[in-house]
Amino acid sequence: MPKLVERRADELATAATALRDAWSGRAAGAAFARLGGLRADLLCPRPALIEADQVLAEFAGRIAGAKARLDSAVAHADRSGVQVDRRGQASADPTRARTPGSAQAVAAVAGEIGAALDAARAADREAAGRLGELVGAAGTGWASPPPPGRPASGAAPAAVRQWWVGLTPAQRRWLVTYEPDRVGRLDGVPVAARDQANRLLLAQHRADLLTERRRLLGRMPSGPVELVGLRRVDAALAGLDALAIRLAAPEGPRAYLLGLATREEGRAVVALGNPDRSGQVLTYVPGMGAGLDDVAGELDRAGRVLSRCTALAPGEETSTVLWLDYDAPDFLHEAAWPRQADDAGPALHRFQEGLRATHEGDGARQTVLGHSYGSLVVGISARDHGLAADALVFLGSPGVGVDHARDLGLPSGQVWASTATDDVIRLACPPEELFRRALLVAGPLGAAVTLLDGPDRELWFGRDPSDPRFGGRTFPSGRYGHTGYWHPDNPALDGLARVVLGR
Repeated sequence: MPKLVERRADELATAATALRDAWSGRAAGAAFARLGGLRADLLCPRPALIEADQVLAEFAGRIAGAKARLDSAVAHADRSGVQVDRRGQASADPTRARTPGSAQAVAAVAGEIGAALDAARAADREAAGRLGELVGAAGTGWASPPPPGRPASGAAPAAVRQWWVGLTPAQRRWLVTYEPDRVGRLDGVPVAARDQANRLLLAQHRADLLTERRRLLGRMPSGPVELVGLRRVDAALAGLDALAIRLAAPEGPRAYLLGLATREEGRAVVALGNPDRSGQVLTYVPGMGAGLDDVAGELDRAGRVLSRCTALAPGEETSTVLWLDYDAPDFLHEAAWPRQADDAGPALHRFQEGLRATHEGDGARQTVLGHSYGSLVVGISARDHGLAADALVFLGSPGVGVDHARDLGLPSGQVWASTATDDVIRLACPPEELFRRALLVAGPLGAAVTLLDGPDRELWFGRDPSDPRFGGRTFPSGRYGHTGYWHPDNPALDGLARVVLGR
Protein backbone atom coordinates (compact mmCIF):
# COMPACT_ATOMS: atom_id res chain seq x y z
CA MET A 1 0.00 0.00 0.00
CA PRO A 2 2.75 2.62 0.75
CA LYS A 3 4.22 1.89 -2.69
CA LEU A 4 0.84 2.55 -4.33
CA VAL A 5 0.49 5.85 -2.47
CA GLU A 6 3.99 6.91 -3.56
CA ARG A 7 3.21 5.98 -7.17
CA ARG A 8 0.05 8.10 -7.19
CA ALA A 9 1.92 11.01 -5.60
CA ASP A 10 4.65 10.76 -8.24
CA GLU A 11 1.99 10.81 -10.95
CA LEU A 12 0.65 14.08 -9.52
CA ALA A 13 4.15 15.56 -9.49
CA THR A 14 4.77 14.48 -13.09
CA ALA A 15 1.46 15.96 -14.23
CA ALA A 16 2.21 19.24 -12.46
CA THR A 17 5.62 19.45 -14.12
CA ALA A 18 4.13 18.89 -17.57
CA LEU A 19 1.45 21.49 -16.89
CA ARG A 20 3.97 24.08 -15.72
CA ASP A 21 5.69 24.03 -19.14
CA ALA A 22 2.49 25.17 -20.85
CA TRP A 23 0.70 27.34 -18.28
CA SER A 24 1.70 30.44 -16.30
CA GLY A 25 0.02 33.25 -14.42
CA ARG A 26 -1.99 33.67 -11.22
CA ALA A 27 -4.40 30.84 -11.95
CA ALA A 28 -1.53 28.53 -12.82
CA GLY A 29 0.19 29.37 -9.53
CA ALA A 30 -2.97 28.57 -7.58
CA ALA A 31 -3.39 25.29 -9.47
CA PHE A 32 0.19 24.25 -8.82
CA ALA A 33 -0.21 25.06 -5.11
CA ARG A 34 -3.38 22.99 -5.00
CA LEU A 35 -1.66 20.06 -6.69
CA GLY A 36 1.21 20.32 -4.23
CA GLY A 37 -1.26 20.28 -1.35
CA LEU A 38 -3.04 17.25 -2.77
CA ARG A 39 0.28 15.45 -3.11
CA ALA A 40 1.18 16.27 0.52
CA ASP A 41 -2.24 15.04 1.69
CA LEU A 42 -1.76 11.85 -0.28
CA LEU A 43 1.65 11.18 1.28
CA CYS A 44 0.62 12.09 4.83
CA PRO A 45 -0.97 8.69 5.71
CA ARG A 46 2.15 6.71 4.73
CA PRO A 47 3.43 6.46 8.32
CA ALA A 48 0.04 5.06 9.36
CA LEU A 49 0.25 2.37 6.68
CA ILE A 50 3.77 1.46 7.83
CA GLU A 51 2.62 1.42 11.46
CA ALA A 52 -0.29 -0.89 10.61
CA ASP A 53 2.20 -3.21 8.92
CA GLN A 54 4.35 -3.13 12.06
CA VAL A 55 1.37 -4.01 14.28
CA LEU A 56 0.26 -6.90 12.08
CA ALA A 57 3.81 -8.26 11.69
CA GLU A 58 4.39 -8.18 15.45
CA PHE A 59 1.00 -9.83 16.01
CA ALA A 60 1.95 -12.61 13.59
CA GLY A 61 5.29 -13.05 15.38
CA ARG A 62 3.65 -13.29 18.79
CA ILE A 63 1.06 -15.78 17.53
CA ALA A 64 3.91 -17.85 16.06
CA GLY A 65 5.62 -17.72 19.47
CA ALA A 66 2.44 -18.84 21.21
CA LYS A 67 2.08 -21.69 18.73
CA ALA A 68 5.68 -22.77 19.40
CA ARG A 69 4.90 -22.87 23.12
CA LEU A 70 1.75 -24.89 22.41
CA ASP A 71 3.71 -27.35 20.24
CA SER A 72 6.23 -27.72 23.06
CA ALA A 73 3.41 -28.46 25.52
CA VAL A 74 1.92 -31.09 23.21
CA ALA A 75 5.34 -32.74 22.83
CA HIS A 76 5.66 -32.73 26.63
CA ALA A 77 2.25 -34.39 26.85
CA ASP A 78 3.27 -37.13 24.42
CA ARG A 79 6.42 -37.88 26.42
CA SER A 80 4.62 -37.85 29.76
CA GLY A 81 1.56 -39.96 28.97
CA VAL A 82 -0.82 -36.99 29.15
CA GLN A 83 -3.88 -36.73 26.93
CA VAL A 84 -4.97 -33.36 25.46
CA ASP A 85 -8.50 -32.98 24.04
CA ARG A 86 -9.75 -30.55 21.39
CA ARG A 87 -10.50 -27.87 24.00
CA GLY A 88 -6.92 -28.01 25.30
CA GLN A 89 -7.85 -29.84 28.50
CA ALA A 90 -5.11 -32.12 29.86
CA SER A 91 -5.79 -35.43 31.59
CA ALA A 92 -4.07 -38.74 32.25
CA ASP A 93 -4.18 -41.02 29.21
CA PRO A 94 -6.44 -43.95 30.19
CA THR A 95 -4.72 -46.26 27.70
CA ARG A 96 -1.44 -46.00 29.61
CA ALA A 97 -0.65 -47.38 33.00
CA ARG A 98 -0.60 -44.78 35.76
CA THR A 99 2.88 -43.97 36.97
CA PRO A 100 4.12 -42.01 39.97
CA GLY A 101 4.06 -38.31 39.20
CA SER A 102 1.34 -38.54 36.54
CA ALA A 103 -0.79 -35.93 38.32
CA GLN A 104 2.15 -33.53 38.36
CA ALA A 105 2.72 -34.19 34.64
CA VAL A 106 -0.93 -33.37 33.87
CA ALA A 107 -0.66 -30.15 35.88
CA ALA A 108 2.58 -29.17 34.16
CA VAL A 109 1.16 -29.74 30.67
CA ALA A 110 -2.05 -27.90 31.58
CA GLY A 111 0.04 -24.95 32.79
CA GLU A 112 2.08 -24.87 29.60
CA ILE A 113 -1.04 -24.97 27.42
CA GLY A 114 -2.67 -22.24 29.50
CA ALA A 115 0.40 -20.01 29.19
CA ALA A 116 0.47 -20.48 25.40
CA LEU A 117 -3.22 -19.61 25.06
CA ASP A 118 -2.83 -16.61 27.38
CA ALA A 119 0.03 -15.35 25.20
CA ALA A 120 -2.14 -15.66 22.07
CA ARG A 121 -5.04 -13.82 23.73
CA ALA A 122 -2.74 -11.04 24.94
CA ALA A 123 -1.30 -10.65 21.43
CA ASP A 124 -4.82 -10.42 19.99
CA ARG A 125 -5.94 -7.80 22.52
CA GLU A 126 -2.83 -5.69 21.99
CA ALA A 127 -3.02 -5.76 18.18
CA ALA A 128 -6.73 -4.89 18.23
CA GLY A 129 -6.05 -2.00 20.60
CA ARG A 130 -3.19 -0.57 18.57
CA LEU A 131 -5.14 -0.81 15.31
CA GLY A 132 -8.11 0.82 17.03
CA GLU A 133 -5.92 3.73 18.10
CA LEU A 134 -4.74 4.16 14.51
CA VAL A 135 -8.29 4.27 13.19
CA GLY A 136 -9.35 6.69 15.89
CA ALA A 137 -6.40 9.01 15.26
CA ALA A 138 -7.27 9.19 11.57
CA GLY A 139 -10.53 10.93 12.41
CA THR A 140 -9.34 13.27 15.19
CA GLY A 141 -6.41 15.26 13.87
CA TRP A 142 -3.84 12.89 12.49
CA ALA A 143 -0.78 15.12 12.74
CA SER A 144 0.02 18.49 14.29
CA PRO A 145 3.29 20.48 14.44
CA PRO A 146 5.34 20.05 17.63
CA PRO A 147 6.63 22.99 19.67
CA PRO A 148 10.00 24.52 18.74
CA GLY A 149 13.17 22.79 19.85
CA ARG A 150 14.70 19.58 18.60
CA PRO A 151 17.50 17.43 20.09
CA ALA A 152 20.80 18.02 18.35
CA SER A 153 22.39 15.28 16.29
CA GLY A 154 24.44 13.17 18.70
CA ALA A 155 22.36 14.14 21.74
CA ALA A 156 22.28 11.72 24.67
CA PRO A 157 19.66 9.01 23.98
CA ALA A 158 18.09 9.48 27.42
CA ALA A 159 17.48 13.17 26.63
CA VAL A 160 16.07 12.27 23.22
CA ARG A 161 13.75 9.75 24.82
CA GLN A 162 12.53 12.33 27.35
CA TRP A 163 11.80 14.81 24.54
CA TRP A 164 9.92 12.19 22.51
CA VAL A 165 7.79 11.06 25.46
CA GLY A 166 6.78 14.68 26.05
CA LEU A 167 5.20 14.96 22.59
CA THR A 168 1.62 14.05 21.74
CA PRO A 169 0.98 11.17 19.32
CA ALA A 170 -0.11 13.70 16.68
CA GLN A 171 3.14 15.66 17.11
CA ARG A 172 5.20 12.49 16.76
CA ARG A 173 3.37 11.61 13.55
CA TRP A 174 4.05 15.11 12.21
CA LEU A 175 7.77 14.71 12.88
CA VAL A 176 7.90 11.29 11.22
CA THR A 177 6.04 12.63 8.18
CA TYR A 178 7.76 15.99 7.72
CA GLU A 179 11.16 15.52 9.37
CA PRO A 180 11.95 11.85 8.67
CA ASP A 181 15.66 12.50 8.20
CA ARG A 182 15.92 13.84 11.75
CA VAL A 183 13.71 11.21 13.41
CA GLY A 184 15.26 8.29 11.55
CA ARG A 185 18.79 8.83 12.86
CA LEU A 186 18.13 9.86 16.48
CA ASP A 187 19.17 7.25 19.05
CA GLY A 188 16.54 7.44 21.79
CA VAL A 189 13.56 7.56 19.41
CA PRO A 190 11.59 4.28 19.58
CA VAL A 191 12.37 1.67 16.96
CA ALA A 192 8.88 1.77 15.39
CA ALA A 193 9.08 5.52 14.69
CA ARG A 194 12.63 5.31 13.31
CA ASP A 195 11.55 2.51 11.00
CA GLN A 196 8.62 4.55 9.69
CA ALA A 197 10.84 7.59 9.09
CA ASN A 198 13.64 5.72 7.34
CA ARG A 199 11.25 3.80 5.09
CA LEU A 200 9.83 7.15 3.95
CA LEU A 201 13.35 8.13 2.85
CA LEU A 202 14.07 5.02 0.77
CA ALA A 203 12.84 6.51 -2.50
CA GLN A 204 14.89 9.67 -1.93
CA HIS A 205 18.05 7.64 -1.26
CA ARG A 206 17.56 5.81 -4.54
CA ALA A 207 16.90 9.05 -6.41
CA ASP A 208 20.09 10.57 -4.99
CA LEU A 209 22.14 7.59 -6.18
CA LEU A 210 20.60 7.77 -9.65
CA THR A 211 21.39 11.49 -9.83
CA GLU A 212 25.00 10.80 -8.90
CA ARG A 213 25.15 8.04 -11.51
CA ARG A 214 23.92 10.37 -14.25
CA ARG A 215 26.50 12.96 -13.19
CA LEU A 216 29.32 10.39 -13.39
CA LEU A 217 28.13 9.10 -16.76
CA GLY A 218 28.08 12.65 -18.06
CA ARG A 219 31.79 12.95 -17.24
CA MET A 220 32.81 9.59 -18.73
CA PRO A 221 35.31 8.62 -19.96
CA SER A 222 37.23 11.20 -17.93
CA GLY A 223 39.39 8.75 -16.04
CA PRO A 224 39.69 6.04 -13.41
CA VAL A 225 38.19 8.22 -10.67
CA GLU A 226 34.84 8.37 -12.45
CA LEU A 227 34.98 4.65 -13.24
CA VAL A 228 35.58 3.77 -9.59
CA GLY A 229 32.80 6.14 -8.57
CA LEU A 230 30.38 4.57 -11.04
CA ARG A 231 31.15 1.09 -9.75
CA ARG A 232 30.56 2.27 -6.19
CA VAL A 233 27.21 3.82 -7.10
CA ASP A 234 26.09 0.71 -9.01
CA ALA A 235 27.04 -1.47 -6.04
CA ALA A 236 25.15 0.82 -3.67
CA LEU A 237 22.07 0.74 -5.92
CA ALA A 238 22.15 -3.06 -6.03
CA GLY A 239 22.51 -3.18 -2.24
CA LEU A 240 19.69 -0.68 -1.74
CA ASP A 241 17.38 -2.68 -4.00
CA ALA A 242 18.22 -5.91 -2.15
CA LEU A 243 17.54 -4.17 1.16
CA ALA A 244 14.18 -2.86 -0.13
CA ILE A 245 13.20 -6.41 -1.09
CA ARG A 246 14.05 -7.66 2.41
CA LEU A 247 12.14 -4.80 4.02
CA ALA A 248 9.04 -5.71 1.99
CA ALA A 249 9.34 -9.48 2.49
CA PRO A 250 6.19 -10.93 4.10
CA GLU A 251 7.97 -14.03 5.37
CA GLY A 252 10.46 -14.24 8.22
CA PRO A 253 10.83 -11.82 11.12
CA ARG A 254 9.92 -8.26 10.21
CA ALA A 255 12.84 -5.98 9.42
CA TYR A 256 13.08 -2.52 11.02
CA LEU A 257 15.15 0.12 9.22
CA LEU A 258 16.91 2.15 11.93
CA GLY A 259 19.44 3.99 9.79
CA LEU A 260 20.54 4.35 6.18
CA ALA A 261 23.14 6.40 4.31
CA THR A 262 24.54 6.08 0.80
CA ARG A 263 27.74 8.12 1.12
CA GLU A 264 31.09 6.32 0.73
CA GLU A 265 30.35 2.56 0.74
CA GLY A 266 27.02 3.15 2.44
CA ARG A 267 25.75 2.47 5.93
CA ALA A 268 22.72 0.66 7.30
CA VAL A 269 21.27 -0.29 10.66
CA VAL A 270 18.59 -2.97 10.35
CA ALA A 271 16.87 -5.01 13.07
CA LEU A 272 15.19 -8.36 12.58
CA GLY A 273 12.38 -8.33 15.11
CA ASN A 274 11.63 -5.29 17.25
CA PRO A 275 14.46 -4.66 19.79
CA ASP A 276 12.16 -2.49 21.91
CA ARG A 277 9.89 -5.47 22.60
CA SER A 278 12.37 -8.37 22.75
CA GLY A 279 13.82 -10.07 25.80
CA GLN A 280 17.20 -10.61 24.12
CA VAL A 281 18.88 -8.27 21.62
CA LEU A 282 22.06 -8.94 19.66
CA THR A 283 23.90 -6.08 17.95
CA TYR A 284 26.20 -7.42 15.22
CA VAL A 285 29.11 -5.25 13.99
CA PRO A 286 30.68 -6.59 10.75
CA GLY A 287 34.27 -6.10 9.69
CA MET A 288 36.44 -5.24 6.69
CA GLY A 289 34.67 -4.89 3.36
CA ALA A 290 31.19 -4.42 4.82
CA GLY A 291 29.08 -1.88 2.96
CA LEU A 292 25.64 -1.19 1.56
CA ASP A 293 26.29 -3.57 -1.34
CA ASP A 294 26.52 -6.52 1.09
CA VAL A 295 23.75 -5.64 3.53
CA ALA A 296 21.62 -8.58 2.39
CA GLY A 297 24.46 -11.03 3.12
CA GLU A 298 25.19 -9.49 6.51
CA LEU A 299 21.49 -9.59 7.39
CA ASP A 300 21.48 -13.27 6.49
CA ARG A 301 24.13 -13.83 9.18
CA ALA A 302 22.05 -11.95 11.73
CA GLY A 303 19.02 -13.98 10.66
CA ARG A 304 20.83 -17.27 11.21
CA VAL A 305 21.59 -16.31 14.81
CA LEU A 306 17.95 -15.35 15.32
CA SER A 307 16.74 -18.65 13.85
CA ARG A 308 19.04 -20.62 16.13
CA CYS A 309 17.85 -18.62 19.16
CA THR A 310 14.25 -19.40 18.20
CA ALA A 311 15.07 -23.09 17.87
CA LEU A 312 16.73 -23.15 21.29
CA ALA A 313 14.08 -21.04 23.05
CA PRO A 314 10.67 -21.42 21.34
CA GLY A 315 8.25 -18.71 22.32
CA GLU A 316 10.86 -16.21 23.50
CA GLU A 317 11.18 -12.92 21.63
CA THR A 318 14.68 -12.18 20.36
CA SER A 319 15.92 -9.49 18.00
CA THR A 320 19.18 -9.31 16.06
CA VAL A 321 20.48 -5.98 14.75
CA LEU A 322 22.96 -5.41 11.95
CA TRP A 323 24.90 -2.29 12.97
CA LEU A 324 26.84 -1.03 9.97
CA ASP A 325 26.99 2.63 10.93
CA TYR A 326 30.69 3.16 10.42
CA ASP A 327 33.18 3.38 7.57
CA ALA A 328 34.47 -0.21 7.52
CA PRO A 329 37.94 -0.68 5.99
CA ASP A 330 37.96 -1.78 2.36
CA PHE A 331 41.58 -2.94 2.12
CA LEU A 332 44.20 -4.52 4.35
CA HIS A 333 46.29 -1.37 4.56
CA GLU A 334 43.25 0.43 6.07
CA ALA A 335 42.44 -2.48 8.41
CA ALA A 336 46.00 -2.33 9.78
CA TRP A 337 45.14 0.85 11.67
CA PRO A 338 42.56 1.51 14.41
CA ARG A 339 41.43 4.91 13.09
CA GLN A 340 38.09 3.74 11.67
CA ALA A 341 37.37 1.78 14.85
CA ASP A 342 38.19 4.87 16.92
CA ASP A 343 35.81 6.95 14.79
CA ALA A 344 33.01 4.37 15.19
CA GLY A 345 33.21 4.18 18.99
CA PRO A 346 30.94 7.10 19.96
CA ALA A 347 28.20 6.07 17.50
CA LEU A 348 28.11 2.47 18.74
CA HIS A 349 28.03 3.73 22.33
CA ARG A 350 25.03 5.99 21.57
CA PHE A 351 23.20 3.24 19.71
CA GLN A 352 23.45 0.81 22.62
CA GLU A 353 22.38 3.53 25.04
CA GLY A 354 19.41 4.18 22.75
CA LEU A 355 18.35 0.53 22.88
CA ARG A 356 18.36 0.72 26.68
CA ALA A 357 16.39 3.99 26.69
CA THR A 358 13.59 2.91 24.34
CA HIS A 359 13.05 -0.67 25.51
CA GLU A 360 9.52 -1.40 26.72
CA GLY A 361 9.01 -3.12 30.06
CA ASP A 362 11.84 -4.95 31.77
CA GLY A 363 15.27 -4.38 30.25
CA ALA A 364 16.48 -6.78 27.58
CA ARG A 365 19.65 -8.83 27.74
CA GLN A 366 21.89 -6.97 25.29
CA THR A 367 24.80 -8.68 23.55
CA VAL A 368 27.24 -6.97 21.19
CA LEU A 369 29.08 -9.09 18.63
CA GLY A 370 32.10 -7.98 16.62
CA HIS A 371 33.48 -10.02 13.74
CA SER A 372 37.00 -9.48 12.40
CA TYR A 373 37.72 -5.70 12.33
CA GLY A 374 34.26 -5.24 13.86
CA SER A 375 35.62 -6.85 17.04
CA LEU A 376 38.10 -3.98 17.29
CA VAL A 377 35.22 -1.52 16.89
CA VAL A 378 33.39 -3.21 19.76
CA GLY A 379 36.51 -3.43 21.93
CA ILE A 380 37.53 0.20 21.47
CA SER A 381 33.97 1.43 22.04
CA ALA A 382 33.75 -0.57 25.27
CA ARG A 383 37.21 0.57 26.38
CA ASP A 384 36.90 4.27 25.61
CA HIS A 385 33.18 5.02 25.89
CA GLY A 386 31.48 2.08 27.61
CA LEU A 387 28.81 -0.12 26.08
CA ALA A 388 25.31 -0.73 27.39
CA ALA A 389 25.70 -4.49 27.07
CA ASP A 390 25.37 -7.58 29.22
CA ALA A 391 27.77 -9.63 27.11
CA LEU A 392 30.40 -9.09 24.41
CA VAL A 393 31.34 -11.65 21.76
CA PHE A 394 34.38 -11.57 19.45
CA LEU A 395 34.56 -13.83 16.39
CA GLY A 396 37.70 -14.18 14.25
CA SER A 397 39.29 -11.25 16.04
CA PRO A 398 42.63 -9.56 15.19
CA GLY A 399 42.64 -8.17 18.75
CA VAL A 400 40.22 -5.84 20.47
CA GLY A 401 42.45 -3.00 21.66
CA VAL A 402 43.00 -4.35 25.19
CA ASP A 403 45.07 -7.19 26.62
CA HIS A 404 42.59 -8.34 29.27
CA ALA A 405 38.83 -8.75 29.49
CA ARG A 406 38.65 -6.63 32.64
CA ASP A 407 39.53 -3.54 30.57
CA LEU A 408 36.23 -3.79 28.63
CA GLY A 409 33.98 -2.74 31.51
CA LEU A 410 32.03 -6.01 31.79
CA PRO A 411 32.42 -8.97 34.14
CA SER A 412 35.00 -11.31 32.62
CA GLY A 413 32.43 -14.11 32.61
CA GLN A 414 30.40 -12.16 30.05
CA VAL A 415 33.22 -11.63 27.56
CA TRP A 416 33.27 -14.42 24.97
CA ALA A 417 35.39 -15.28 21.94
CA SER A 418 35.81 -17.96 19.30
CA THR A 419 38.44 -18.32 16.59
CA ALA A 420 38.51 -21.24 14.17
CA THR A 421 41.77 -23.16 13.92
CA ASP A 422 41.83 -22.53 10.16
CA ASP A 423 40.98 -18.82 10.42
CA VAL A 424 43.63 -16.75 8.63
CA ILE A 425 43.17 -14.03 11.23
CA ARG A 426 45.59 -16.03 13.37
CA LEU A 427 48.33 -14.68 11.08
CA ALA A 428 47.42 -11.09 11.96
CA CYS A 429 50.24 -10.73 14.46
CA PRO A 430 52.90 -8.03 14.87
CA PRO A 431 55.67 -8.10 12.20
CA GLU A 432 58.37 -9.27 14.60
CA GLU A 433 56.21 -12.20 15.73
CA LEU A 434 55.35 -13.11 12.13
CA PHE A 435 59.08 -13.09 11.29
CA ARG A 436 59.85 -15.31 14.29
CA ARG A 437 57.22 -17.83 13.21
CA ALA A 438 58.56 -17.85 9.66
CA LEU A 439 62.05 -18.66 10.94
CA LEU A 440 60.73 -21.47 13.11
CA VAL A 441 58.74 -23.05 10.31
CA ALA A 442 61.65 -22.73 7.85
CA GLY A 443 64.11 -24.49 10.19
CA PRO A 444 64.68 -28.27 10.15
CA LEU A 445 62.99 -28.64 13.53
CA GLY A 446 60.37 -26.00 12.83
CA ALA A 447 57.26 -28.06 13.53
CA ALA A 448 58.65 -29.53 16.75
CA VAL A 449 59.88 -26.17 18.00
CA THR A 450 56.52 -24.59 17.22
CA LEU A 451 54.71 -27.25 19.22
CA LEU A 452 57.07 -26.91 22.16
CA ASP A 453 56.99 -23.15 22.01
CA GLY A 454 53.19 -23.08 22.02
CA PRO A 455 51.01 -20.66 20.12
CA ASP A 456 51.86 -17.04 20.76
CA ARG A 457 48.50 -15.33 21.00
CA GLU A 458 49.63 -11.74 20.53
CA LEU A 459 47.71 -10.34 17.55
CA TRP A 460 47.87 -7.09 15.60
CA PHE A 461 45.59 -5.17 17.98
CA GLY A 462 46.48 -6.88 21.26
CA ARG A 463 46.15 -10.28 22.86
CA ASP A 464 43.89 -12.80 21.16
CA PRO A 465 40.55 -12.74 23.09
CA SER A 466 40.44 -16.53 22.57
CA ASP A 467 43.65 -16.88 24.61
CA PRO A 468 42.96 -18.07 28.20
CA ARG A 469 45.32 -15.34 29.42
CA PHE A 470 42.88 -12.75 28.06
CA GLY A 471 40.56 -13.60 30.94
CA GLY A 472 37.33 -14.12 29.03
CA ARG A 473 35.45 -17.27 28.07
CA THR A 474 35.44 -19.22 24.81
CA PHE A 475 33.18 -21.49 22.80
CA PRO A 476 34.32 -23.85 20.03
CA SER A 477 34.23 -23.38 16.29
CA GLY A 478 34.56 -25.89 13.52
CA ARG A 479 37.00 -25.50 10.64
CA TYR A 480 35.00 -23.11 8.47
CA GLY A 481 37.57 -20.34 7.96
CA HIS A 482 37.26 -16.65 8.66
CA THR A 483 33.67 -16.18 7.51
CA GLY A 484 32.18 -19.55 8.44
CA TYR A 485 31.08 -18.89 12.02
CA TRP A 486 27.46 -18.65 10.81
CA HIS A 487 27.53 -21.93 8.88
CA PRO A 488 24.51 -24.04 9.96
CA ASP A 489 26.78 -26.97 10.92
CA ASN A 490 29.31 -24.89 12.85
CA PRO A 491 29.06 -25.35 16.63
CA ALA A 492 30.02 -21.67 16.90
CA LEU A 493 26.49 -20.76 15.80
CA ASP A 494 25.03 -22.67 18.74
CA GLY A 495 27.57 -21.13 21.10
CA LEU A 496 26.72 -17.64 19.91
CA ALA A 497 22.97 -18.23 20.24
CA ARG A 498 23.41 -19.52 23.79
CA VAL A 499 25.36 -16.41 24.78
CA VAL A 500 22.61 -14.22 23.34
CA LEU A 501 19.99 -16.17 25.31
CA GLY A 502 22.06 -15.98 28.49
CA ARG A 503 22.52 -19.75 28.72
